[in-house]
Amino acid sequence: MSQAGHPPQENSSRHGAKVAGGVPGSFFAGSFSYGGQAVIEGVMMRGPRSWAVAVRQPDGSIAVEKEETPAYTERCWFFRLPLVRGSIVLFDSLVLGLRALSKSANLAMDSEEEELSWREIAGSVLLAFFLAVLLFIVVPTGAAHLARYWIPGVLLQNVFEGIIRMAVFVAYLLVISRMKDIERVFMYHGAEHKVINAYESGEALTPENVGKYPTLHPRCGTSFLLVVLVISIFVFALLGGGSLWWKIGSRILVLPVVAGLGYEFVRASSRWRDKAWANFLVAPGLWFQKLTTREPDDGQLGVAIRALQEVLQD
Repeated sequence: MSQAGHPPQENSSRHGAKVAGGVPGSFFAGSFSYGGQAVIEGVMMRGPRSWAVAVRQPDGSIAVEKEETPAYTERCWFFRLPLVRGSIVLFDSLVLGLRALSKSANLAMDSEEEELSWREIAGSVLLAFFLAVLLFIVVPTGAAHLARYWIPGVLLQNVFEGIIRMAVFVAYLLVISRMKDIERVFMYHGAEHKVINAYESGEALTPENVGKYPTLHPRCGTSFLLVVLVISIFVFALLGGGSLWWKIGSRILVLPVVAGLGYEFVRASSRWRDKAWANFLVAPGLWFQKLTTREPDDGQLGVAIRALQEVLQD
């Protein structure tokens, strides 16, 4: 772990890679896409060979922890196949995100407590999956199943189910955004996006330069979730009707397919982001990001800069 009261200011090197925001880095079109995540009083950034967490401590200094972590997509050709790679990257991001949150909690509180074990991480992943299934599968599917007597046709029922799922998603974001601690996380989320937007433009990574950039990025995890919700309407419609248990079970089973399609959409829109049609398609995701990002202060920008600079040293 290294500490510094102020992040070093230096020119960034592009490394020939595109930049991603919101979801930890992944491989796109043969080159690494830098990505990150807001954590407790800090930011995690991931590079091609390592990831770093930078956290503002109670005394005002910035604590940094860095670890090597090769991507799962590098380990086997099968993990790089279309549709498969989306689920792999999503799982990898979830595990890494939990580890980053654990580290940030310890650093932010200047605690000597032990970090999460792999067993605890696995338990947290399972709990997160259970809650996600409950909120975004069971509740919308159950409501649509009850409404099948008034809504004719499987397609219209799935559209209704998708609307409910979207409403649950928005309500969830609105509720957590009112929490004081979550609001600060959203400010760090905005700082993360500003930093990677500046890096993508080749700017020197200083708070003054970074502050000029938007808090939105087309490849944010919020945008990815919105894409998944929309795609699920069409994929679930192909599953047909049936009992409530069949509907819930079949939707859980095809989640990897939905995640894979969402990943490929985000990948394609990132590759063609200079095209007008691509900007039109990603616009709804950018609107949703206004619920999960806030304008950061210079101190938060400094933390995000420090996290990215750590992984740029690889």
